Amino acid sequence: MKTATIPPIRVAPEFRAELEGVLAPGESLSVFVESAIRESVTRRKNQAEFVRRGIAAIEETQRSGTGIPADLVIAKLEAKLRVARQAKAQRAR
Repeated sequence: MKTATIPPIRVAPEFRAELEGVLAPGESLSVFVESAIRESVTRRKNQAEFVRRGIAAIEETQRSGTGIPADLVIAKLEAKLRVARQAKAQRAR
């Protein structure tokens, strides 16, 4: 398989110097850029998969009717917070 090139990008000289300052010993700018691009692609794929699974879970919950209304969840959390604040206030006395 033939390799392809990534288009060159223009950066400010200060940024180029900053970039060269963080290269590992023996690491080339090309290797750094390729690694950064690979990490970014992986992160974006993972994020897209996370969103896809989240949407599927929401749709399944809506279909099955097994969800808990948000106002009920918030009310329970607020009650726990109220109890925790009361306990903290009593300890401080």
